[in-house]
Amino acid sequence: MALTLTSLAQVAAFDFDMVIDVRSPSEYAEDHLPGAINLPVLDDDERARVGTIYKQDSPFLARKLGAALVARSAARHLEGPLADLPGGWRPLVYCWRGGQRSGSFATILGQVGWRVELVQGGYKAWRTLVVEELQERPVRAPVVVLDGNTGSAKTEVLGLLAAEGLQVIDLEGLANHRGSLFGDMPGGQPSQKAFEGRLATALAALDPDRPVVVEAESSRVGNLSVPKQLWAAMCAAPRVRISAPLAARADYLARAYADVTDDPARLAAVVERLRPVHSAEVIETWLGLAGQGAYPDLARDLMQRHYDPRYEKHRARFEPDREAVVETPSLAPDALPPLASAVAAAARRLAVPARD
Repeated sequence: MALTLTSLAQVAAFDFDMVIDVRSPSEYAEDHLPGAINLPVLDDDERARVGTIYKQDSPFLARKLGAALVARSAARHLEGPLADLPGGWRPLVYCWRGGQRSGSFATILGQVGWRVELVQGGYKAWRTLVVEELQERPVRAPVVVLDGNTGSAKTEVLGLLAAEGLQVIDLEGLANHRGSLFGDMPGGQPSQKAFEGRLATALAALDPDRPVVVEAESSRVGNLSVPKQLWAAMCAAPRVRISAPLAARADYLARAYADVTDDPARLAAVVERLRPVHSAEVIETWLGLAGQGAYPDLARDLMQRHYDPRYEKHRARFEPDREAVVETPSLAPDALPPLASAVAAAARRLAVPARD
């Protein structure tokens, strides 16, 4: 049987026992359907070899070699990760276009007696849904942007807004990056396609009757680009800005970026990346503060000289009459829940209905 993908919500609600991506490891690593595991029937070298023979020699010879390679891989999977599965097991299988790789593997699984289904159109059908969601469909819910200078605890506050009844899109979480030069996270960033798949799934699940809050970002989060429909909605959205004293923000940054300050070499390397935009004297000052372990002082000086001027220049492009300012004297852990409540109240006041 072949399953036709009609919506991202359908994919999120799959009730199959296993979703199997039979593409090569590099194809899978770039992007795959949510929850899919990789049981490749051709590895990267084998795929390249079959493709070369198909183009340069003979489609028949390529198919014959491919069939032999797929059969060997299927045997390894049957004797390995699939060895102990019961007769009622129900997998969903896909490849790039839903063609020979997935079809061959599904035939073997079906002959075993399992109730296997194929994705009609393969991964390309999933990717089509993702592109439609991100490039063609306006954001379903009223968008409010959570703004504030560096160190305003925006990401932590964003995480608390769901308890206040608001929807959130955590771009930094989806991109696995904190959105600054100091923002690298363990594991690195996903590919652009994988980021887009995560984001499209989150956008498709939005309730159009409730505001969705998105943290203020540039059009890129680390090395990843924010797709055009969401970026347009963010640029046009009202903004709730957290305003906190410089000292409170410096203390917060020193706490939030402990993973960076715990690695002196990493911290110094990031500071060095600022040399093209600051004088040697300023860079040496920052390196000296880092070397002394004076992290709140380093954070304060970085904000004063680098981050705050850039935020103000960026913020000047937006309409001040569509901004609400929420002031807080502290960003200590116990101050964040009441701050989130105040942000939620302001977001509800500013939210406007999303366009059809």
